[in-house]
Amino acid sequence: MKIIGRNIEIEILKEALQSKYSELIAIYGRRRVGKTFLVRNIYKNEIVFEISGIHKGGLKEQLINFHHTLLLKKKRAFKPTNWLEAFYALSLYINTIRSKKKKVIFFDEFPWFDTPKSNFLAAFDNFWNSYASKRDDLVIVICGSAASYMIQKIIKNKGGLYNRLTNNIRLQPFTLFETEQMLRNNKIKFTRYDIVQLYLILGGIPHYLEKIKVGESLTQAVDRLCFRKEGALRNEFESIFASLFDQFENHEAIIKVLSSVRKGLTRNEIVAKSKISSGGTLTKTLTELEESGFIESYLPYKGTKDTLYRLTDEYTMFYIRFIANTKPSKGAILNKLFSQQSFKIWSGYCFETLCIKHVDEIKEKLKIAGINSFHGSWTHKNKKNGAQIDLLIDRDDNVINICEIKFYNSPFTIDKKYADELIKKINFFTEETKTRKSVQLIFITTYGLVNNKYCMQLVQNNLTLDDLFVEL
Repeated sequence: MKIIGRNIEIEILKEALQSKYSELIAIYGRRRVGKTFLVRNIYKNEIVFEISGIHKGGLKEQLINFHHTLLLKKKRAFKPTNWLEAFYALSLYINTIRSKKKKVIFFDEFPWFDTPKSNFLAAFDNFWNSYASKRDDLVIVICGSAASYMIQKIIKNKGGLYNRLTNNIRLQPFTLFETEQMLRNNKIKFTRYDIVQLYLILGGIPHYLEKIKVGESLTQAVDRLCFRKEGALRNEFESIFASLFDQFENHEAIIKVLSSVRKGLTRNEIVAKSKISSGGTLTKTLTELEESGFIESYLPYKGTKDTLYRLTDEYTMFYIRFIANTKPSKGAILNKLFSQQSFKIWSGYCFETLCIKHVDEIKEKLKIAGINSFHGSWTHKNKKNGAQIDLLIDRDDNVINICEIKFYNSPFTIDKKYADELIKKINFFTEETKTRKSVQLIFITTYGLVNNKYCMQLVQNNLTLDDLFVEL
């Protein structure tokens, strides 16, 4: 099966095969994002041992699984009673392979091996430091969806693995361009407007996109996957969090609280709304959610010093807002949602989030990719006025771009009332931030702007959804 995108990641993995030394590579990212698929396809001819951790399995089950996997490669292998013996048995197997080419050892769902009091990580440290790193023909790949574990226990390890990683890869969801490439490769014929709507619902998660069938319309696919009783994504929300996090109820509570607001919440606001007490548990939960790609933290542009947290995972947003509140049905659910004002408002908000995720594509189309810049949001109120800017780009060439983002099914019209609001917003921003830079207004819409006098007077640049489908 063809690999879509992942050019940088492929280069890293292929370079490891050419190295004069053994390599230790960590790969992490959101569940279903394609980590296993990538490794298996790039190293399909080099993998000599592959094993996956057992979710919720104890030490005994993990060791039995390890032993059985080794027996499939080697007719005789002693049964290990601990991880030191297990890695010793793996070393003996590797020693029997006569090929001088690079040999790949692949540990999938690596965090699941590390059960309480198992000393797994210490044994792995020993395997790498006393055996694998002394050879020149091994590529050890460790993969995990529990991003917080991979970062804290592996990438930032202060013990035996300190500075031992030769590379780490955070695998991101597909961009719009990559999503389009995958759909085309699978002979799915959607318009770009349909692809954007699909992205707002499922995000750029390859495992979800792979489930769309040839000949289905957007509404047929989403209805089948999300609103049928047996739909593959009907109950995905629960399985994601249960498989990734201990005490996942806290993670779900925070996600649900964040789904109810647009701009995000401060830590104190999350405490008040979720009823989770402030402290180490909350800090750990927020960190795990952010490192796993479900939320992001940010500081508003020249605003409050309090960090804001906002929900950014598309499927999670759609599940909480619509799937969870809709009974399973064989009817045309998505078509009904399209006609509801609440869905239109939700789509507009999610399109703003999508544009923020594709800010590099926006900069490319504005021809400012080579100019150092900062992007963020801005919200301010005083006794008389208030304004919110969801995306602005503060550039080193003395320009600030204020981006107005609109998701409509036809060209957007700026009328006199809206033009007055835009002028007021720009003036308010200029006064409150005391910027001396040139403030330029940019529109990002689905099908562009109606070319009237207000558009000509106010708008310096107008991007459409086509401009978000850029290969970087």
